[in-house]
Amino acid sequence: MAEKQFKVIAETGIHARPATLLVQTASKFDSEINLEYKGKKVNLKSIMGVMSLGVGQGADIKITTEGSDAEDALRSLEETLTKEGLAE
Repeated sequence: MAEKQFKVIAETGIHARPATLLVQTASKFDSEINLEYKGKKVNLKSIMGVMSLGVGQGADIKITTEGSDAEDALRSLEETLTKEGLAE
């Protein structure tokens, strides 16, 4: 299992477009991938789950991955978050 904390820096938070990018990235991997925010945990492969969290700017989130490609999945998601200017 791998996990990492991030701080959302995007002004609009994780709204529809960035949520879609994260879901698309997560869906490439076999591992179970979850996004945690304010004590709630959702499957990062579910657009409805991610949108239901309402993650705004300044939010502290945690991504956890578990499975055969967990490290690669986390690395790829981290790359997407930083490249898109969503989180650090």
